[in-house]
Amino acid sequence: QVQLVESGGGLVQAGGSLRLSCAASGGTFSAYAMGWFRQAPGKERQVVAAIGRSGAYKYYENSMKGRFTISRDNAKNTVSLQMSSLEPEDTALYLCAARASNGNYYFTDRHDYGFWGLGTQVTVSS
Repeated sequence: QVQLVESGGGLVQAGGSLRLSCAASGGTFSAYAMGWFRQAPGKERQVVAAIGRSGAYKYYENSMKGRFTISRDNAKNTVSLQMSSLEPEDTALYLCAARASNGNYYFTDRHDYGFWGLGTQVTVSS
C-alpha cells in the first residue's frame, strides 16, 4: 500500500504563490493516478487537480484553471501542485490522494481514491 506525505503549505498573502509536494512510498508510484483535494472547515472535500499515471492527462477544477499546475515525477515518487494568484478563498487543508489504476486517465471523485495523506494547511490572508 502506498503512504502519502504532503508538504509545502503555509501562510501567504493574497496574490502570492505556494508549491505543495506529496511524497509517496510503499508502492509502485507509476501505477497510481494522483489527485489533490482540499477541505475548508464546514465544507466538503473538493477536487483541486488530478493527474493520470504518466502525467499526460490532467484535470483542474474550474476556479483553479490558469492558477494551479499539477505535475508528477515518477522517478522521484512525487506529485506537486504549484499554486499562484492565491485568494483567501483558497484557504483550506490540502490533501494528496492516490488510486491504483490500469489506465492513463485521472479521477476527480474523492470516493475513487483509496489512499490519502494527512494534508498540509494553506492559509491565504487578505
